[in-house]
Amino acid sequence: MVLTWLRRRDRGLIALRRAARTAIVMPGMFAVGDLVIGDPTTAAFAAFGSFASLLLFDPPGPIRARLRAQLALAVAGAVLVCLGTLAEQTAGSAAVATAIIAFGIIFSGVVSSLLAGATTSLLLAFILSVCLPGAVSSIPERLAGWGLASAGALLAVALLWPAPARDPVRSAAIAACRALGARLRTEVEHRIGEDDRPIEAEYAAAVAEADARVAALHDVFYATPYRPTGLSTAARTVVRLVDELQWMNGVLVQAASPAGVRVDRSVCEVKLAAAAALERGAELLDAPDRSPAELRAALDDLQARAAELERDARRRLVLSSIDPSFRAQELSFVVAAVGRNIDLAAAAERRSWLAQLMGREPTDVRGTLASAQERAGAHVARQSLWLQNSVRGAVGLGIAVLIADATDVSHGFWVVLGTLSVLRSNALSTGQDVLRALLGTAVGFAIGAAIVAAVGTDTTLLWVLLPFAVLLAGLAPATASFVAGQAAFTVTVLIVFNILAPEGWRIGLVRIEDVALGCAVSVVVGLLFWPRGAAAALSIALATAYRDSARYLAAAVRFGLGRCDEGTAPAPAPTELAVRAAAASRRLDDAFRTYLAERGAKPVPLGEVTSLLAGVIGLRLAGDAVLDVWAGDGVTGGDRAAARRELLATTDEVSAWYEAFAAGLTDHGTVPEPLPDDDAAFERLIAAVGEDLSAADAETGATAVRVLWTGDHLDAARRLQAMVAAPARAAV
Repeated sequence: MVLTWLRRRDRGLIALRRAARTAIVMPGMFAVGDLVIGDPTTAAFAAFGSFASLLLFDPPGPIRARLRAQLALAVAGAVLVCLGTLAEQTAGSAAVATAIIAFGIIFSGVVSSLLAGATTSLLLAFILSVCLPGAVSSIPERLAGWGLASAGALLAVALLWPAPARDPVRSAAIAACRALGARLRTEVEHRIGEDDRPIEAEYAAAVAEADARVAALHDVFYATPYRPTGLSTAARTVVRLVDELQWMNGVLVQAASPAGVRVDRSVCEVKLAAAAALERGAELLDAPDRSPAELRAALDDLQARAAELERDARRRLVLSSIDPSFRAQELSFVVAAVGRNIDLAAAAERRSWLAQLMGREPTDVRGTLASAQERAGAHVARQSLWLQNSVRGAVGLGIAVLIADATDVSHGFWVVLGTLSVLRSNALSTGQDVLRALLGTAVGFAIGAAIVAAVGTDTTLLWVLLPFAVLLAGLAPATASFVAGQAAFTVTVLIVFNILAPEGWRIGLVRIEDVALGCAVSVVVGLLFWPRGAAAALSIALATAYRDSARYLAAAVRFGLGRCDEGTAPAPAPTELAVRAAAASRRLDDAFRTYLAERGAKPVPLGEVTSLLAGVIGLRLAGDAVLDVWAGDGVTGGDRAAARRELLATTDEVSAWYEAFAAGLTDHGTVPEPLPDDDAAFERLIAAVGEDLSAADAETGATAVRVLWTGDHLDAARRLQAMVAAPARAAV
């Protein structure tokens, strides 16, 4: 009965595993420090170090990766213990050092989900050291306690109820690849009659399965308050699949063969080749140790089919054949990108241990340091919610340390922890968490005081109760509520400090006083620093992402048109704009996660927000696709001045619409109506390149087809307007 209840509230029993390990290791390490070594400082650091290493940190992945992460936390925590002890000697140095180091710890989480997951543990190591009085000579005792906790954590992770290897994003991506491949194969292979319509039941089931798998991938990706990607090469490449698979699903809706229309054989062959590439990619992603030969052969076949599609398009001037060929070309681009990312991820995992240690990356993969710099650089902007939260957290913790020293409160580190636990993205949410924190602390004090009063000075019974208190402290936040977690943690603290220095129920009153001070600091800092809230920050991030992505697409079109004939002045590759659009997309990702995590009712329905996020992905990847269309060969002969004029006019029109759209998202204007269909413009473009399409020169015809496909990408950006306009009005 209890286990069934737990399984409903704690999926996979993840919280129970963490809490049970901590309930075993923490009292054990605490006992070694207090009863065996006989040093209260060592005992305190062993106890809270166990909390930091086991209860607050739970890295995913295989056992070897988890052990490496625990070892890295042990080393980093030891350094922070030394720095915190050195900074603690004066109030001014303690406050300044706390602000600087807290900013570094919180902001570093932007480059890796592993670092983001370790933020609270690393902060706890420093806060404990900077707030507990102790001379520099106490560093060995403190390190001994931290070392005990780290050793116990390593043994617990390896031996106590080892967690199964889990990578939910990878698993969801594998399922999505297989479902999308099945959808393509079903559409092409199961055709009957003269009109080539798919068997309705099977096709409908395949479409529904693909939609469900892609939606599940989206949900898993946004299930954590930070982007689930590490600095490892495999993690970086796998996470790229999320945007690409979401975009592919949208492309398939447009690429589906309409009923009653016969589809060219070259289009069907591209779809079958794409299905095979997705299936081989899913197999390699699921078993990266296998040979990549099958995936690479499938990608080569897809490239050959796409080349045949281009040759076939050159032979046709019928308007109805242009759109299916473009959809198939767009599909071949995104499937090839997915396949390349899977190949790189598998190659990264096949590297030897020494190659991984030395940082030897597979071909065409950026180094870890360069990737970290790019991610951090994306958030060095005032509109970055991650930067704002880092500054707010650093200032809040620095002020809390200063107040704790100035008021000389007992156990002053609870002031700092109170600040950390309730600081949220705006003053309103902070105020709500203040009440929850104080209520939980008061309830915990009442329960703990009753226990201490009943037990008296008999620490033996307190030792017996300690593991159960730790177990509840680990389970309550996940299975009950924030209030319950605060209460259980308060009971645990009462027991720990009454074992170290019996003071009875007075410790509980002290902690209420300390937490109240910390909560007050949180409210003040929340009011002073960017009190916009997650919804306002999300609107700003959406506007910036749309503006930068539209500008990138426009620059990509101009770059392509600069290569379409010798009479055109060449345009530079939009490298800087591509980086800026990717950076804006990362900031949007963080703003959306903060919006999801913020307590309370959501002013904008999640369905509308998700549609707006998909629009950003579509614009940015459309820019990538245009660059891919024009990759390779340089300029060719022919006069395409008329085609350039048509495309540049369309580019300016589409860009101006998205500029107005971005302004409307931030209340600087209204959300514009989508641009109307302009079939006449596309007919003029067809006429402008018609002579080239019918020319015998293969290179000339190929360039003309690329001009048309570029126009199709712009048209796709125009059609996207109808999808995002309505959700934007609901949001505004």
